[in-house]
Amino acid sequence: MTIETRVVLPGPNENTVRTQDGKVIPTPSGWELLPPGDAGLTRRVKAAGPTWTVQEKKGRRTFSKGVWAPTETILSIRIDLVHERSTESYAKRKIADANRREKKQSEYVEDFGAAVVDFLNFASCYSDLAVKLSAAVTTHATPVGSGTVARTERIPIEQRAESAVIAWMRHQTTAYDDLKIARVKGKRREVRRELAEQSRLLLNDYRRGHSVDKTHCPLRKALEG
Repeated sequence: MTIETRVVLPGPNENTVRTQDGKVIPTPSGWELLPPGDAGLTRRVKAAGPTWTVQEKKGRRTFSKGVWAPTETILSIRIDLVHERSTESYAKRKIADANRREKKQSEYVEDFGAAVVDFLNFASCYSDLAVKLSAAVTTHATPVGSGTVARTERIPIEQRAESAVIAWMRHQTTAYDDLKIARVKGKRREVRRELAEQSRLLLNDYRRGHSVDKTHCPLRKALEG
């Protein structure tokens, strides 16, 4: 068997993997599984190649289960990294990187919150409510690693803001989380569309400056509850 870099699936046993076409094969002799968690180590081990990257798909998401690689390669690179990470220059670089990420995140949160307010476009008499709703949606949607639509870069920030508002309202102002939805293809998507339409109608009342009964408004209840 030719050893080459490949992406595989978890195997039925400890030292086996499953190829993309479903074939079960043993892992190469002298190799070990490097578990996920240290991106720098994994990146360098992969660059030293060849490696077998183990991935498992659950629903729409793909999870890393580690990388099979020669034990000597993993050990050598791990030792080099321990030495490198013990230096003062590395510590300074880590601090600089953290500050840069924090600044970038802070700027994104600000930009996203403004995009939410723009999407809401509430009448001036409801501007305070728009700011409050924007803060609630932004706090929920923008944390790094949250996995929400706000974290994707595949669509413009304006679309992210709209989707985040509708998603927040679906969970906070409707009975969606308690609904018993039939396991029929497309049914959940249909329910979401219906609830999204309800949310948009409610938002339109605030955009047009209509008088809204505070005691019965699900949006007010969610924000003040």
